[in-house]
Amino acid sequence: MTSPHTSPISGKVVYRRLLSYVWPYRYAFMLAILGNILYGVIDAGITKLLQPLLNQGFVDHDVTFIHWIPFVVIGIFILRGVATFLSTFFMGWVGRNVVMNFRQEMFAHMMRLPTSYYDHTSSGEILSKIIYNVEQVADASSDALTVLVRESCTAIGLIVVMLSISWRLTLLFIITVPLMAIIMSGVSKRMRAVSARIQASMGNVTHVAEEAIEGQKVIKAFGGQAYETEQFKQATQNNRRQEMKLIATSATSIPMIQVIGSVALAITVYLATLNPEHVLRTAITPGAFAAMMAAMIMLLKPIKQLTKVNSNIQKGIAGAASIFAFLDEKPEVDTGTQIIPSVQGNMAFRQVSFSYAASEGQKTLSNISFEVKAGETIAIVGRSGAGKSTIASLLPRFYEAQGEILIDGVNVKTMPLSHLRKQIAVVSQQVTLFNDTVARNIAYGQDDATREQIIAAAESAYAMDFIEGLPEGLDTLIGDNGVRLSGGQRQRIAIARAILKKAPILVLDEATSALDTESERHIQAALDKLMASCTTLVIAHRLSTIENANRIMVIDQGRIAEMGTHEALMAKKGLYANLRLMQYNQVTATIPELELETN
Repeated sequence: MTSPHTSPISGKVVYRRLLSYVWPYRYAFMLAILGNILYGVIDAGITKLLQPLLNQGFVDHDVTFIHWIPFVVIGIFILRGVATFLSTFFMGWVGRNVVMNFRQEMFAHMMRLPTSYYDHTSSGEILSKIIYNVEQVADASSDALTVLVRESCTAIGLIVVMLSISWRLTLLFIITVPLMAIIMSGVSKRMRAVSARIQASMGNVTHVAEEAIEGQKVIKAFGGQAYETEQFKQATQNNRRQEMKLIATSATSIPMIQVIGSVALAITVYLATLNPEHVLRTAITPGAFAAMMAAMIMLLKPIKQLTKVNSNIQKGIAGAASIFAFLDEKPEVDTGTQIIPSVQGNMAFRQVSFSYAASEGQKTLSNISFEVKAGETIAIVGRSGAGKSTIASLLPRFYEAQGEILIDGVNVKTMPLSHLRKQIAVVSQQVTLFNDTVARNIAYGQDDATREQIIAAAESAYAMDFIEGLPEGLDTLIGDNGVRLSGGQRQRIAIARAILKKAPILVLDEATSALDTESERHIQAALDKLMASCTTLVIAHRLSTIENANRIMVIDQGRIAEMGTHEALMAKKGLYANLRLMQYNQVTATIPELELETN
C-alpha cells in the first residue's frame, strides 16, 4: 500500500539525503569509521604476521622474535578490542540518533499534513512507516553499515597483504572482482524492489491488525472473527512471500560469489604449488605462501558478509525512500499572516463550492452562500450525505474550498491556521479522547488552564456527577479513546473541553447524539448558556433540538434548498416540513412498542 502521491526516489538522492541526517553526528561517525578501518588493518596484519611467524619462528628459530610473539599477539587483540568498541558503539549511537530524528520529524510532519491525506492513507500504513520502515533504516545505518565498512577495510587490507607477497597471484584473484560486482549490482536492484514491496505489505498487516483492535466490539457483535482472521492471514502470507523472495535472492547470490572466489583460489593454489619460481618469477618462502593462502581464504569471509549484509542495506535504502516520500508530502497551506485582535464571531460563506478527491469531480457543495451575525445560532439540516458536516469542516480549513469564507470580514485563507482554529470550538458526533486523565482531556490544548477552570467546565457540562464517582476523579486514566467511559460520559467530556476553550465560534455536530434523555436535557441547558455567548453552527439530525435557532438552513444535494426560522419553514410546507414530519412519524411509531416492553 503506497500513497498515490508517492513518487519513486533514486538511490543517489536517497544516499545524499541520508548523509544530511548523519552530518550533525559526523565526529562520532568518523570515530566509528576509524574503528572499522583499524579493525580491518589489524585483521589483515594478523594474516601478514603468519609470514615472519613461520619463517623466523618455526624455520629459523629466532629466539628474540619468539620472545616478542606473546606481547605482539596480546597487543594486537587489545587494539582489535578498542577498534571493535569504537566501531560498534559510535556507529550504533549515530544510527539511533538518526532514527530518533527521523521519527520526530515524521511525527511533526504528520501533524501538519492536510486532512485529505488521511482520507486516502490508512493509519496502519503511516504507523508502519514510522515504526517498521525507520527500523530498517536503523539496521542499515548501524549494524549493516558497521559490517560494510569493517569488512570492506578487511578485504582491502588482505589484498594489500597479498600484493606485498606476490602481485601476480593477487592479480588472478582480482580479475574475478568485476564479475562479482556485476552479480552484486543485479542483486541490489532486485533486493531494493522486493524491500519496497515488503514495507508496503507490512503497512497492510498493520492496517488490518489496527482495524481489528479498534473494531473488536463490532467484529464480535456481527460475528466477523473468521473474516478478519482470513484478512490478516492473507496480509501476513503476502508479507511472508515478499520476505522469502528477499531471502531467496540473498541465499542465491552468496554461493555464486563464493564459488567465483573459490575458483580463483583454486587456480592460485595450483599454479603456486606447481612451480612457484617459474610461475611467480621469484622464490617464495613457506611463510609467504602460508600468508598468501590465509589471506585468500580469509578474503572469502568479507565477501560473504558483504553479500549477506547487502539485503539489510537495500531494505534500509527502500525504507529511507519511503520515509522521504512521506516527508515530501505537502503540508497544509498555512501562509496567512492576518491576525484579528478580538474576534466577534461574524461569519459569511460566499459562493463556496467543494468536492472530495474521491468524488471524481462531483461537487459535495455547490455555491453555498449565507451569513451569520455574532451571537446568532444557525442550524444546518438535511438528509445524510447532503453536505452538512462538510460545511463544518471547511470553516476551520480542514479542507480547502473554492469561494470565500469570512470571519469578521477577513478571509480565513489570510489567517494563520493556529489563529483561525483558536477561534473555533468543535464538538462532533465522533468524540475523540486520549489515553490520559479526565482533567487533561478536558484541558486539551489549554495548557494554562487551572484546576478550578477545569472543574467549572466539567460542572457546566454536567460531567462532575460521574467524574466524582471515578476511582481517582479528574485524575483517572480513561483508556484508549475513553474506552472506560460510556458514550454519554465521553460526549460530556468533549462538551466540557469546548466550554473551557471559550472560543467565539462554536460548531456542534450532533453534540448530544450519544446522550440519554435526562443527560441531554441537562446538557442542552449548558449548551444554551454557552451558545448565548458565541456564534454557533448546529448540525442536527434530530430536528426537535434546533427549533430555537435564529435560522435553519436546509441542505439538499450540496445546495441551500431552504432557509428561515422553524415557524416560517413549517408554514412553507417544503423540504424541512417533510423531514420534520418523517421524524415525528418515526418517533410516534415506536411508542406502542415501548409501551409493550414496559407492560
